[in-house]
Amino acid sequence: MRDETFDVLIIGGGVTGAGAALDAASRGLSVALVEARDYASGTSSRSSKLIHGGLRYLEQLEFPLVHEALRERGLLLTRLAPHLVRPVPFLVPLTKWYERPYYGAGVALYDAMSAASGYGRGLPWHRHLSRRGAHRLFPGLAEDTLRGAIRYFDGQVDDARYVLTLARSAASYGAAIATSTRVVGIIRDAREVTGVRVRDMESRAEFDVRARTVIAATGVWSDDISEMIHGSTDPIASGNTPGLRVRASKGIHLLVPRSVISGDVGLILRTEKSVLFVIPWGGHWIIGTTDTDWNLDRAHPAASSVDIDYLLEHVNRVLERPIHHSDIEGVYAGLRPLLAGESEMSSKLSREHAVVEPMLGLMLVAGGKYTTYRVMARDVIDVAARRLPGTPPSRTDQAPLAGADGFHAAWAHRAAIAARHGVTVGVVEHLLERYGALALEILALVDGDPELGRPLPGAPEYLAAEIHYAALAEGALHLDDVLTRRTRISIETPHRGTETAPAAAALMGAVLGWDDVTREREIEHYLTRVAAERESQRKPDDRTADAARLGAPDVRGYGADPAITAPLF
Repeated sequence: MRDETFDVLIIGGGVTGAGAALDAASRGLSVALVEARDYASGTSSRSSKLIHGGLRYLEQLEFPLVHEALRERGLLLTRLAPHLVRPVPFLVPLTKWYERPYYGAGVALYDAMSAASGYGRGLPWHRHLSRRGAHRLFPGLAEDTLRGAIRYFDGQVDDARYVLTLARSAASYGAAIATSTRVVGIIRDAREVTGVRVRDMESRAEFDVRARTVIAATGVWSDDISEMIHGSTDPIASGNTPGLRVRASKGIHLLVPRSVISGDVGLILRTEKSVLFVIPWGGHWIIGTTDTDWNLDRAHPAASSVDIDYLLEHVNRVLERPIHHSDIEGVYAGLRPLLAGESEMSSKLSREHAVVEPMLGLMLVAGGKYTTYRVMARDVIDVAARRLPGTPPSRTDQAPLAGADGFHAAWAHRAAIAARHGVTVGVVEHLLERYGALALEILALVDGDPELGRPLPGAPEYLAAEIHYAALAEGALHLDDVLTRRTRISIETPHRGTETAPAAAALMGAVLGWDDVTREREIEHYLTRVAAERESQRKPDDRTADAARLGAPDVRGYGADPAITAPLF
């Protein structure tokens, strides 16, 4: 990055930034991507983990958005990432007589639009269920007001692993990608942006990265790019330069054990403020989400006790057995980057995206939804391509992600693979659903060192080899990277990863060459972070929750000195 002038430089390693890197690199452009923390460390690891068309947007008459999202859902399920995106069934409970024709018409239109997209054949058509049929699929539903239900299908994904796979796919096309690399300034030549100044957050070294076009895919930090430009004393950069105004909306999710709720499918429920999902997630349920404005720390949004009580109150209205605070295993909070509008309710804002060019050579992309990341990436690279003559059109709708090729064959022969490597079929299935055909690389590590085939302490569903592989081949630099994003141990265990941290740090340290001091510092950082999150979740409001969460220092050193503030990009 110090020496080359790239065609495209992308700021931000979330789903849109990683998707843009893949789009540009697969067109034959030279690409660099810088990310201040880790892949998907912001919004893109804290979603509802759904790949969906957005059933509720039909009610808002957002037909083009739903059609686009359903097409993307079908592409991901059938061609681009069948190893990472899989179908998940949902019930729409019906409690009043008029809901069946109303919701039934909406779900029928949803399925019809999916079929019309050309990629809807992989999911079953919706079904109307009687009260008895609904209770058979979801025995935990309270029967006193239930009149029946409608079952339909959407897609599910591990959002953080998906972003990581996008980044690895982009790298396989030649993209240069660096995490822990924070943008500290924009480089200009008169009226044109020609690169950025970055700080390596591991070494604290600063250097310039040059590019013919710069793209900011910075989500809830998009306004900071505009402020960098507008804050300049240069009259060219100041004034009425167009930009994007992005509004941050906080959504929190809870994880509870699968045994707490008796059901085989997910639920979608209406509340007065948002849509509430109850989603099966392996041995857990994900319950979310909230929808409230957030104007505090964007790097580490905090869930308060009010947020948690809100979700419990609403989900318990439809359950036979109520969920208690003691049932909660994990909590996570994320920020949706919404294009600012006039509506008071962020849930009413459109999930359309926008691409703008506030200065020559600088493009901003924001808004949208996770499912349509590929369209956002394509659109912003199309704008960049106007400055790069001879650039071919996007081909990401034809390019399977890393691990997709060979996945179906490996799944069909998973029993033979298990026998060949001396592991159970369940282990092979677990690895295939997380790595696709690349699971064979993890199994090769176990062949070379059987100790890596052991389950992790406190998280027996994961293998030691997965931590080793995360540091070796997936760019993990810190303990938080593996426990929070490469795996989901931080939210899937009652101890939130504290019992796993020492073993995981030892495995990472062996790959990355950590000494005893570094290993203990990583463990201490992680334990302090978990303690701060637990404390924030006991606070009664956003401000006190935010203060409690900020009691834990960032592992990459943001805030350690006045020159290093919160990670902007």
